[in-house]
Amino acid sequence: MTTLTAFLVVVALVALERLAEMVVSTRNAAWSMARGGVESGRGHYPVMVLLHTGFLVAMLLEAFWRRPDVPPALAWSMLAVVVAAQALRWWCIATLGHRWNTRVIIVPGLAPVRSGPYRWFRHPNYVAVVAEGVALPLVHGCWITALLFTVANAFLLRTRIRVEDEALASLPPDSEHRPDQAHA
Repeated sequence: MTTLTAFLVVVALVALERLAEMVVSTRNAAWSMARGGVESGRGHYPVMVLLHTGFLVAMLLEAFWRRPDVPPALAWSMLAVVVAAQALRWWCIATLGHRWNTRVIIVPGLAPVRSGPYRWFRHPNYVAVVAEGVALPLVHGCWITALLFTVANAFLLRTRIRVEDEALASLPPDSEHRPDQAHA
């Protein structure tokens, strides 16, 4: 198997993982809304979906267009970061349970989540997104995609985190929960 074929398989697996996230997210969003959930930040959500979908496409286009010669040490180390990012993402999903989804939905009255990765990071899922945004394209030396996605994602996350923090601030301190969601 060529490195380009292997990269295609890795990106396809990540795309399948994203589809699994969307199934979980849709189910969990319905759960939250059925319990009086209030959604914030609808305006940036389509941009987030477009950015994260474009990310997957862009790195494949770059890989096929540039056909970079990838040092094995780079490929393997970046693949390890991608796997670690996936593990962190699913740890966030498991920790938040029904509350996790890709939108910002606050369910009034729920106790705060302060376990799992939320003990150490305010927005641990975004740590996973940032790590993956750099590492996944670099598995095949797609530095242009890594750079462009990282910059665009930084602008998006600035908006996303502001929206989440404002939504959380609307809750009484004793009923705050963490809606930190994944992207695409």
